[in-house]
Amino acid sequence: MKKEIRTRFAPSPTGHLHIGNGRTALMNWLFARHSGGKFILRIEDTDRERSTETSEISILEDLKWLGLDWDEGPDRQGQYGPYRQSERMGIYREYIEKLNDAGKAYPCFCTPEELENRRLQMLAKGQSPKYDGRCRELDKTERERLMQAGIKSSIRFRVDQDEADFKDLIRGHLSFSKETLGDFVLLRPDNTPVYNFACVVDDHTMDITHIIRGDDHISNTPRQFLLYQAFGWTTPLFAHIPMILGKDRERLSKRHGATSVSQYRELGYLPEALVNFLSLLGWSSESGEEILSRKRLIDEFDFNRVSKAPSVFDVEKLKWMNGVYIRNLDVDTLTDLLDPFLKREDFSSKAIDKIKPIVALLQDKLENLSAIQEKIKIFTRDQVIFESVEAKTMVRSSGTRPIMKAFLHEMSPNQKWDTETFARIMKRVQDQTGVKGKQVWMPVRIALTGQMHGPDLSKVAEILGYEKCQRFIRNILNG
Repeated sequence: MKKEIRTRFAPSPTGHLHIGNGRTALMNWLFARHSGGKFILRIEDTDRERSTETSEISILEDLKWLGLDWDEGPDRQGQYGPYRQSERMGIYREYIEKLNDAGKAYPCFCTPEELENRRLQMLAKGQSPKYDGRCRELDKTERERLMQAGIKSSIRFRVDQDEADFKDLIRGHLSFSKETLGDFVLLRPDNTPVYNFACVVDDHTMDITHIIRGDDHISNTPRQFLLYQAFGWTTPLFAHIPMILGKDRERLSKRHGATSVSQYRELGYLPEALVNFLSLLGWSSESGEEILSRKRLIDEFDFNRVSKAPSVFDVEKLKWMNGVYIRNLDVDTLTDLLDPFLKREDFSSKAIDKIKPIVALLQDKLENLSAIQEKIKIFTRDQVIFESVEAKTMVRSSGTRPIMKAFLHEMSPNQKWDTETFARIMKRVQDQTGVKGKQVWMPVRIALTGQMHGPDLSKVAEILGYEKCQRFIRNILNG
């Protein structure tokens, strides 16, 4: 019987969900769903000073918003819990004792200051810094003396193998020499487990079959591999996905813009678009298509199509993709999605007259939902605000006055004010003034909206209404 696929995402609740970690969670989720397996959420909160409940709640909310549902986790218990590392301390102690009893671990009494001094000395000699094994061969008597003296100790793993080699599903065969590892710490003096030890125990006891994570973790893998061997456990399959870079080819950071999932959520990106975009950072569909439904992403996911090269986070491409998803929404759905963003400007979609025609008109101009806050102002303002000095100068030049006068002359309160009426008026203005095309449409657009470019002007005028259009045109003549 084939073993069930089990992947995991294990964030540390020390802040918001980074966009790179969101991509890692997505890859684990896609593979689990593609394989008909389980996706596990584990909270790695052993950093007592930085871990917070607020951060954990935020991470869970962002994962839910992305649609990455988990089968087991801190809020969905299974047979492998608890799912917070802070609740698993007894489990770690049990496995530390097993290594101690087998002679594969030992106490280290070196202080942080001593270790740092030795590290600097090694670097000065051009050597790769690692633990020099000073406490490795202390006899039982000396260890007991140090303990009785009240000197706290960490617990180190005894590295006896010459090398650690393993197969990565993306990068192939990888090998690390013993000389680069040294005896590494398993348990800190305060009895908290270090990352490499805790995650090995967790992954084994939670029956994780595939560990999918960023390639910045490759250096951790040989230590974890040695621990699996020391316990006599079957090693999971590893897949290290490429790092995400900014357009300058540097590691993605705040200088490149938003870096957390919650920031993109606040900016008005759709979860479907962000999932689609993140999936293409290091992976591609065999079809070459870029707009891919969640179902297609699940069906087509394949490690053979994951790149080894770093991926560039192109914000402009994300905007384009998000715009595609926005344009594919029906107007009712989009109106509901826009409501929270309109409320930030002290008005709600439910309180604005003709909101759906406005949404329909602006839909193909939106790259994200928050853009509605600025774009809708041309319909809600009581007076026109010019977007630039150029626009203001153009509309108030002497050459535009005949256009504005002709426009007012053709307006009548008895007319039905709609797109057809507006188009007829503009045609008559052109006939009367002899001004054609852009030279007549641009000044009227600026007079009504303050902008030199924008959505269909006939529809804008219909939504603004007769009275506003008349007032805005008069303001230009009287300005």
